[in-house]
Amino acid sequence: MAGCSIRAIWILTPHHSVAFSRTFPVVERKWRSACARDGEVATQAPFPSDLEVAAAFTDRKQREGSARGFGIRVASSTPGSDSWVDDPVTRHIITLHINREEAEGYMLWPVIVHTSGNYYILVLPLVEPKKVREYRKLYQRNNCGGSVKEHDNLSSLLLSLPCITGAFMVAHAIGDLIAGETSDPEVVATSSSSAVGGLLDTLTGSIGIGVAPRPKPTSVPILASASSASTLMGSTLVDSSRTMTKPIDKDLLRGFISGSMPYGTPVDLNQNNIAAIRTTGFGSADPPPADLRQPAWKPYLYRGRQRVLLMTQETINAALYDREDIPDSFSISGQINCRAELEGLPDVQLPLIGVKPAKVKMLSVHQSAQYSDHGEDKQAIVFSPPVGSFVLARYQVSHATNPAPVKGFYQLSLVSEDGGQFLFRLTLMEGYKSPYCMDFCTIIMPFPRRRILSVDGTPSVGTVSMTERLIEWKIVTSGRGISGKTIDATFSGTVRFHPRVVNKSLSVSLSKSVLGCTAAEDSDEERESSNNSVNVEDVLMEKLNRDLEAVDLEEPLCWQAFNYAKVSFKITGGTFSGMTIDPKSVSIYPVVKAPVEYSMQVTSGDYILWNTLARSPHAAVPKDLC
Repeated sequence: MAGCSIRAIWILTPHHSVAFSRTFPVVERKWRSACARDGEVATQAPFPSDLEVAAAFTDRKQREGSARGFGIRVASSTPGSDSWVDDPVTRHIITLHINREEAEGYMLWPVIVHTSGNYYILVLPLVEPKKVREYRKLYQRNNCGGSVKEHDNLSSLLLSLPCITGAFMVAHAIGDLIAGETSDPEVVATSSSSAVGGLLDTLTGSIGIGVAPRPKPTSVPILASASSASTLMGSTLVDSSRTMTKPIDKDLLRGFISGSMPYGTPVDLNQNNIAAIRTTGFGSADPPPADLRQPAWKPYLYRGRQRVLLMTQETINAALYDREDIPDSFSISGQINCRAELEGLPDVQLPLIGVKPAKVKMLSVHQSAQYSDHGEDKQAIVFSPPVGSFVLARYQVSHATNPAPVKGFYQLSLVSEDGGQFLFRLTLMEGYKSPYCMDFCTIIMPFPRRRILSVDGTPSVGTVSMTERLIEWKIVTSGRGISGKTIDATFSGTVRFHPRVVNKSLSVSLSKSVLGCTAAEDSDEERESSNNSVNVEDVLMEKLNRDLEAVDLEEPLCWQAFNYAKVSFKITGGTFSGMTIDPKSVSIYPVVKAPVEYSMQVTSGDYILWNTLARSPHAAVPKDLC
């Protein structure tokens, strides 16, 4: 069972009814044949109906606490449940127990869960029956969790199943399709060149990176190990902007599935390729050379002006504390976008600069590429480019050669129940020289639990605006970027809030009932209440829109979170990690005269200034990872 085959796909609505489903009889016959060879009679039960799948998903959600589940063993966990396995990955790879009155029940595993908008996308890949038996042992064992060095743990089991990765790709591709997220990766060659569109290769699981000018006032993740239990802190605040459920274009979805995964085997998940093939078909005007095999990711040959466009995009996540007992934390991730407009089926060699100094800890490349490492400063990517724009590589680095683009501190203290004083003292672009240019920089002060009445204070640079729930300080505005100089920015002032008017007895009951039951619940998930008529998200939304007495909350300004300010910026002309590409060293075979244009861009992710006068969430990091 090498490769990846899909047994079934289901798309569930927020009300847990099946909006779309697709099974693949050819793959199902393979599963039954494998079960017969292994003597698995119970697993040969009739395939579940849509109603049975919806009921199993609802039952799991009630048992596990949410659609994704706890991910770790809690007091309410029972043997046979995903949380009993005590592994966070069970929040994304779940088990569905199909219960039947007239026959013996059975389980479906592994079921990939992906959330797109308000829809739940479930994908069931084909695995060997013996792998299912191994997982059944895991969720029935008595010991809690498992050592990484042990062989009988969930991670070791999943690593032996390449179909898991393929199923995630399918789920993300379908999620992008039903959400209408088909934007291509950005490739901007030079300042004189306009942005170039193209085709997005979703086989890489690419997700667009953007910076929202007004980030939502939700809790902010802590920059530390993903396995840290501290991620359970301060993450129960629900997004107040609930979107309407967008109807699914079933004809479009059926066409995409038929073209991208015939007979249940994913071949090409590029939505634009599939649409082009269905519209125009394959012509014989440009046949490939007889001695070369045309790859699946390039169904059409390019004709026209030849050139190669490259762009490095990096995202910085940071937690700045300005405290001696808590070190600042940085996380850098990046991707190399490419658009190779080359005739024929050439190979391109792309040398990478600064891989070793940047201490790259993870690098993955497109399916058309290979990564070679021949020692110090001799790393390169060789690839046969597909049509249009695509993500050539993704990486994460543990060391930055450049200083933080925004440094400083943020302080906020309450002077009364309905007012506070704040102070910003920041330094922008210190140590950066041309061609680095900061296109914009904005500071957001969210107050999701209070309604702002007024703000008094004048910053040393920039402009200030406010809404009912946040204050926005634009230090550098778009079109007035800074390059080759350092900016020292300060902003001190006072903020006043509307007085609280609330029934204290109601707030106390809500605090006990809601905060107590959501300590381990994620902000973006729903959870059923005891009477199955009101879910926790609705109660949280009601609570979010209700002013509570400060005495009922540990933090009066950011309910179920901590007080912080978020920085948003964009820098062009260089990278933060120091890993770059020399366009003059890019080689193409067979040799053609094709200019290579290269640009670099750095954007902020969760770049957080924690209030130095209040509590700040953080996690201890091993010294060898600092």
